[in-house]
Amino acid sequence: MEQGKLFDGKYRILKMLGKGGMSSVYLAENINLGTLWAIKEIRKSSASRIDILAEPNILKRLEHPALPRIFDIIEDENSICIVVDYIEGTSLDKKLEEAGKFPEDTVIDWAEKLCGVLAYLHEFRPNPIIYRDMKPSNIILAKDGSLKLIDFGTAREYKEGRDGDTVYIGTRGYAAPEQYG
Repeated sequence: MEQGKLFDGKYRILKMLGKGGMSSVYLAENINLGTLWAIKEIRKSSASRIDILAEPNILKRLEHPALPRIFDIIEDENSICIVVDYIEGTSLDKKLEEAGKFPEDTVIDWAEKLCGVLAYLHEFRPNPIIYRDMKPSNIILAKDGSLKLIDFGTAREYKEGRDGDTVYIGTRGYAAPEQYG
């Protein structure tokens, strides 16, 4: 996707928001509505390691104020693009770089909010959702002061009878140690 170009006939790409090993995320404007959206482009060439449909299949069933809503899924021969809410704000890793540290009461408030969204995911039925990549760069402090958990690329449904995962995944320093043992 190129800045300034039209994607799918209705989304003008404004800028790249981020890039990872398997995907890129862009800020786009729906030219018909004038609304902003985040478009996550997942390259099919990276599909050998993960199920690239897992993220949209999980997101389309979730409804929580701390999670982005999925709006559209657009697929072509090279990629799957997931259109989700654009959350205006700053990731906690960038906020920490700016501030150096946060007041204890702020951190406790954030921890309670994150526990709330994790409880929602873990209690989801019929299968709980395991997020698997909790880290400051995946938590957005929105302009209204709320926290939003983003990037469900490594999230999975818990399946009864599967005691282990076949893929070690997560970010070193944040993932559970057993992911690397």
